[in-house]
Amino acid sequence: MIVTIDGPAGAGKSSIARQVADRLAFDFLDTGAMYRAVTLGCLRAGVDFDDVDALEQFAGCLELRWDDQRIFLNGEDVSEEIRQPEVSAAIGRIADLLPLRARLSEMQRQVAEGRDIVTEGRDQGAEVFPHAECKVFLTASPQTRARRRQLQLSETGVDLSIDEILDAQNRRDLEDTTRDVGRLRAADDAIVVNTDCLSSDEVLQAVLEIIHGVLESRTSKTAS
Repeated sequence: MIVTIDGPAGAGKSSIARQVADRLAFDFLDTGAMYRAVTLGCLRAGVDFDDVDALEQFAGCLELRWDDQRIFLNGEDVSEEIRQPEVSAAIGRIADLLPLRARLSEMQRQVAEGRDIVTEGRDQGAEVFPHAECKVFLTASPQTRARRRQLQLSETGVDLSIDEILDAQNRRDLEDTTRDVGRLRAADDAIVVNTDCLSSDEVLQAVLEIIHGVLESRTSKTAS
């Protein structure tokens, strides 16, 4: 069974997806980490982000590995470093590269094949796994998401104001919702959950109830 959890940055999808996977004893796939790792690799190498050909050529040579909820770039665990603001600011330039996006989407399908898995991103239900049995789209107001992001960054030693985070977040939201490919959106058959007034435990419970409903429906169809 594939469970997709999509939504904008700061909606809480990453932490909820991990908790859901733990509760259900499913595998977990953080697709955004893949794009962030490629972005980090390009930043480290000083690749010109305005040179699309150079980006595609360099990114295509990077070795990525997803193992036990950790992302490895050329054999190095970069799971923490990929969360830095400079990576967040540049990731959109990488995510728009069609050949790379196709490569990573196929890699995600290969990881999910034959597994019970929870996967999260911005287009998992709509594009990468259109036939997933259970699709959830988490969302929240810009202010709520910015506060959550500030707390997340502070826990890693990064101190940014709400205004700085909100400004960057608004730019990313605009970019993510207007992309030609991989556009941020809820799949037509996704269940939308607004998390503004919900605690993390309440969001987790809401998502688990959705999944259990799908599992019960599957059991009923099998029995009949």
